[in-house]
Amino acid sequence: MATKTAKTTKDAEKPAKDAKAKAPAKAPAKAKAAKAAKTAEAGAKTSTKGPNAALKKPLTPSKDLAVIVGAAPLARTEVVSKVWEYIRKHNLQNPANKREILADPSLKAVFGKDSATMFEMNKLLSAHLA
Repeated sequence: MATKTAKTTKDAEKPAKDAKAKAPAKAPAKAKAAKAAKTAEAGAKTSTKGPNAALKKPLTPSKDLAVIVGAAPLARTEVVSKVWEYIRKHNLQNPANKREILADPSLKAVFGKDSATMFEMNKLLSAHLA
């Protein structure tokens, strides 16, 4: 009899699986509408704020960094852009791994090591901005 109970249980589970499979088809439409409403509300809340002022605040580069980007105060985003211009102009990206920057003497003074990844670069640059 245990065998019949197992078959009956399996048979009972099959329609439940089919019902579950059909139910999510309706749920995403409702979920999308709810998500769109939340996004619209969030967009209304964040649209009153301006861009992050900390990123646009002019910072004075150190003497080592000034060799690369100039001595004038620059926003953090501008400093990163100028460093990338310098890296491309002097062909300092590792050809085998473009994420790695091979430091020349000027960059080595900023980085403190022979190479750095593009992800480390911002952290290393922040030590030279005041």
